[in-house]
Amino acid sequence: MLILGDNGSVHFWDWKSGYNFQRLQAQVQPGSIDSEAGIFALAFDRSGSRLVSCEADKSIKIFKEDESATEETHPLYWRPGLLKKSKY
Repeated sequence: MLILGDNGSVHFWDWKSGYNFQRLQAQVQPGSIDSEAGIFALAFDRSGSRLVSCEADKSIKIFKEDESATEETHPLYWRPGLLKKSKY
């Protein structure tokens, strides 16, 4: 699950565990002000390997999956039970 912030942040969450395993911060184009850091929309392409963002500074950015990434080169610091589940 992806969550967008009006400050240009993108949070990647594991739906089942509720773990925030990655965070990106959008870089504002030179000449823009900080309030233009927001991201209006995100979408994956049909292959699911690219993420396209439409941002407040009128830019479109394309993020591509790193196919050479492995668990050793890009570790996720997560383990089952990391977050304690609360009873409601």
